[in-house]
Amino acid sequence: MQPNTQDVPRDHEAPAHYDVIVIGGGPAGARAAERLAKSGCKTLLVDKEGRTKPCGGAIPSNAMAQYAIAPEQIKARVRGARMTGPSGLQVGMEIGDVGHVGMVDRDQFDPYLRERARQAGADYRAASFSSLEQRADGMVDVRLGKGKDRDAETLSASVVIGADGANSAVRRAIFGPKVRPPYVFAYHEIVRSPEPGENPDFDPSNCEVIYDGEISPDFYGWVFPHGPYTSVGCGSAVKGFDLKAATRELRERFGLAEAETVREEGAPLPLKPMKRWDDGRNVLLIGDAAGVVAPSSGEGIWYAMHTGDLGAEAAMKVLETGDARHLASARKRFQKAHGKVFLVLGFMQWFWYSSDKRREKFVKMCEDKDVQRLTWESYLNKKLVRRDPLAHVRVFLKDMRQLLRPAAH
Repeated sequence: MQPNTQDVPRDHEAPAHYDVIVIGGGPAGARAAERLAKSGCKTLLVDKEGRTKPCGGAIPSNAMAQYAIAPEQIKARVRGARMTGPSGLQVGMEIGDVGHVGMVDRDQFDPYLRERARQAGADYRAASFSSLEQRADGMVDVRLGKGKDRDAETLSASVVIGADGANSAVRRAIFGPKVRPPYVFAYHEIVRSPEPGENPDFDPSNCEVIYDGEISPDFYGWVFPHGPYTSVGCGSAVKGFDLKAATRELRERFGLAEAETVREEGAPLPLKPMKRWDDGRNVLLIGDAAGVVAPSSGEGIWYAMHTGDLGAEAAMKVLETGDARHLASARKRFQKAHGKVFLVLGFMQWFWYSSDKRREKFVKMCEDKDVQRLTWESYLNKKLVRRDPLAHVRVFLKDMRQLLRPAAH
């Protein structure tokens, strides 16, 4: 199939029907469109462009190989993280020889993934999703626009995949406005990184993770280096918490107050997979639209691309069999592989992030080498580590000692 590197032509030239229309061109949607197009499905990828999601940009090294990420997209290779507690206690967590964390800039990474989908054969439209309407023949009509009624058009599809973020318009269209996952609101500022040796408080090969109620009462703050640029930000679900003021404080602490600000971004960050991802007919949600961001850590890029694979495979099965029940397989497969991890991470966030006293204990606990090794191996491999069962027992006993000690609420 010859790659299509141009926008879809106007209505009279465009195909009237697609096998799959993917709404949203972030990591989830772009990956789904790439997989579908490579399989021979007539695919349209739609993204409204012009906006970058606030994101630390971390990708585990195994994902770089798994998804064949171009080396130039990796702006920095991080070998560890430093945790900071409310008292100023700092704990270094070196990754060691099990891998590293690649850092990407989403304003470059997302267009790169969309172009991969186009090169694979997907059609592409820079447009916004307006609405969808079910048809009597089992197809679905999707209305797209560019902000003006005269630019709107309607295309049909056998399957629609909604990958349009935490505020998903596709999700609202099929489930209504009240159905959404719980989330924190994330905000960050991309600043120019210091020159080598210019700032002793800044390490370009290390991620800073700050657990401090002044920075976030229920989540955390971060300073993540991306080579020439650095992401500085925080998140919180507490209404009225001043994320911009907390970010200014982070910049002060790490000597970045006077650094040039390249851009500022904010958006909700879902932290729990939705109980249902599909409408039982022909629409499926993936990525942030389905709530697939890891609790506690807020990691989303790998999980988004993974659901892109699962969503594409579910759509292909529906196209092959005509049985819409296959749409539900995307969530079932995700939960089977990652449900326990998300449950554990959700508990960690609920318990350890609830007060500064508990945050301090959490950082202290991260000094333990078993905790560090299991944390990094689980993060890099995206599964529970089974190689050393006794390590899990040791960590469990240490956790229980922390849990049974009095903690402020």
